[in-house]
Amino acid sequence: MLEVRDLGFAYGGDAVLEDIGFSVERGEILVILGRNGAGKTTLLKCINRIFAPGTGTVMVRGRSVRQMRVREISKEMAYVAQNNRGGRITVFDAVLMGRTPHLGFRPGKEDFRKTDAVLARLNLTGLALKYLDRLSGGELQKVAIARALVQETDLLLMDEPTSSLDLKNQTEILELVRDIALSHNIGVVMTIHDLNAALRYADQYICLKDHRVFGAGKIRDISPDLVGRVYGIKVEIITHNGYPMVIPVSTADRKNAA
Repeated sequence: MLEVRDLGFAYGGDAVLEDIGFSVERGEILVILGRNGAGKTTLLKCINRIFAPGTGTVMVRGRSVRQMRVREISKEMAYVAQNNRGGRITVFDAVLMGRTPHLGFRPGKEDFRKTDAVLARLNLTGLALKYLDRLSGGELQKVAIARALVQETDLLLMDEPTSSLDLKNQTEILELVRDIALSHNIGVVMTIHDLNAALRYADQYICLKDHRVFGAGKIRDISPDLVGRVYGIKVEIITHNGYPMVIPVSTADRKNAA
């Protein structure tokens, strides 16, 4: 579905990413982990060519993104940014804009039908005529996901989809993403800071450190040692109700253990 090979990117002469490589299959969620400034958002933007990588290739269904026009890229992958601001536009029109890569001169009946269907799928029908600047953070995030879904791509890129959301909305968004990946059989690449959310909802991971992939594999196989080395803090990983959880070990805990 998606294959990234030897990708490198620099701002001016300062390296941000070096020799990045990974792949994503249909129906799979891959999370990009790492500390602030590790290059997670930059990597997402290199995948969909918002940024042009200095080296390496990004292949989508066997075709290099470098060889695609912007409209073609938009038919292959949808991007949900970290911050989605409201505006004086209705929810329906905002979601309909996701059909842009497929439009001719103007939207047709099929574009309206698909927009209605996605709004219903995400329980947003009741908000269709509401303006974005009247929505909550969680509602705005769902609208952004709806706009991405109506693009009908096989790959979904998401930058911190639960940023600034409360616990209920975080859970709803991540359960929605998990369900979308499986029901639509699409690949998802997502940056996220919440390690416990990553452990619960993702399938694969890559950790970025010092501009490179520091670790990668199945999310359930991530080790306390790797987490500690990437984030600079000692942790334990326990299992609760069948789900692994990362528990930071404080200085006081270590003293008490001693």
